[in-house]
Amino acid sequence: MPDSDQELLILQLSDTHLHATRQSRMRGVNTHDTLKQVLEHVRAQAQWPPDLVLATGDLVQDESRDGYEMFRDLLRPLGVDVACIPGNHDDPALMRYVLSEPPFQVGGTIEMGGWGIILLDTFVFGNDGGALGANALCELANQLELLGERHALIAMHHQPIDMGSAWLDGVGLKDSEAFLGLVDGFPNVSGVLWGHVHQASDRLRGKVRMLSTPSTCSQFRPHTDHFALDDRPPGYRWLRLQPDGQIDTELVWVE
Repeated sequence: MPDSDQELLILQLSDTHLHATRQSRMRGVNTHDTLKQVLEHVRAQAQWPPDLVLATGDLVQDESRDGYEMFRDLLRPLGVDVACIPGNHDDPALMRYVLSEPPFQVGGTIEMGGWGIILLDTFVFGNDGGALGANALCELANQLELLGERHALIAMHHQPIDMGSAWLDGVGLKDSEAFLGLVDGFPNVSGVLWGHVHQASDRLRGKVRMLSTPSTCSQFRPHTDHFALDDRPPGYRWLRLQPDGQIDTELVWVE
């Protein structure tokens, strides 16, 4: 376990969209093959291995047990802890069942060094948009309070801020105003990151780093009123969490 004065290295993967079979495709892309290529790419990097892999939702597209077992079997050989949260295409109960044993963790808070990584569940049954609800917001406030002087990184699936795409912003975090208001009350929050939008963004909201990470399969074209695919390749994100609360990040596209 890293000390509080050491840098933490996090690998964020998002929106893997696996299916029950390896041959299945989504929008013409074999999602098993793209995730496998991404994992091969990250393992070849000089900074490998990270302290944690963070998978921010839509692990499986078809809510199949085989899909979660495929995710498990691809990630387990990495020998790294894997923290997961559900997205709108997931089956949260099935995800927790299949990924119930180490090195996997679904939800909760992970305390590492001088940081606390809070894994939020924004899944809403039958809705592509997400929400936290009053109970989860209260629990988030409690977790941030318990972290004390530790810096906080909050991970979720749905975007809590507008992305500038009308169709995407209609399926974001429904109670984003309440969430952001809560975050504003805790100076130990250093960053918020998410998936869902299949595109990269990096903004500051006050002193809080707001980050979205592309999918390990296909991407959505930014700043469009209607659904459109981008021609960007699969991607992932490295995060270096510094002892002073700063976040250094690198986005990687796998051509």
